[in-house]
Amino acid sequence: MTYVEDELASQPECWTRAAAEAGEHARALPEAGERVAIVGCGTSYFMAQAAAALREGSGQGETDAFAASEFPYGRPYDRVVALTRSGTTTEVLELLGKVRGRTRTSALTADAAAPVTAAADDVVVLDFADERSVVQTRFATTALTLLRAHLDLHTDDVVADARTALGTPLPEGLVDRTQFTFLGRGWTVGLANEAGLKMREASLAWTEAYPAMEYRHGPISITTRGTATWMFGEAPDGLAEQVRGTGGWWVAGGLDPLAELVRAQRLAVAVAAARGLDPDRPRHLTRSVILAP
Repeated sequence: MTYVEDELASQPECWTRAAAEAGEHARALPEAGERVAIVGCGTSYFMAQAAAALREGSGQGETDAFAASEFPYGRPYDRVVALTRSGTTTEVLELLGKVRGRTRTSALTADAAAPVTAAADDVVVLDFADERSVVQTRFATTALTLLRAHLDLHTDDVVADARTALGTPLPEGLVDRTQFTFLGRGWTVGLANEAGLKMREASLAWTEAYPAMEYRHGPISITTRGTATWMFGEAPDGLAEQVRGTGGWWVAGGLDPLAELVRAQRLAVAVAAARGLDPDRPRHLTRSVILAP
């Protein structure tokens, strides 16, 4: 078993622990009414997208998500929340240094000894969700689970759905598709983006991700019989029929969207195996991006 397979299989236990500990970390996380920016790089950026949409959609306050390298320093925020598994990513550390003293900062990381713990005002360490793999799975979803629980949006049903996602075989023939498109709405757009990234990282697959309603505005034109189009959450009316009309394979997301992401992680590993690739050694990638000064 690869590191990534082992780590993605442990997600139900990680989510349960994160939800149980959410109250202990409340002071380090955004308060209701604060204007918040959530930042990250790669997978963490896509989790930031999901968390920002959840927070603002639940009425907790204006919340934006940015890639750390694209943070708009001219905008005022009450708090910046940084998601960083390694705690060493150059762009995140630079951002925290630039806003220190004028904006309160929080960091969610997996390493209590990482530089980010000294760079942020408040820190949440999720070391039980740390990973040996380059390809992120459980840390990202555990951080998002903590934030969902902080917003009172997590339930035991989410964990049950994750176990279903792990225990149910992938649809027969799905691994053989040549193109994968992931769709989301609201907070699940970030999850769709992350599913696409997992497929590219682990299996070098041709993948794309879009807001579901935007898929009709051009991208559906490249859908063929070799395409699998996977919906995270409830689909817009008529979209499934349109995709089937192209000859593409429609994959409905019947589980909690975060559990659907677990299914997509499994697909990425399965496609990698079918192509003779090692998902623990993704091409041109390292566990953390540290830029030379």
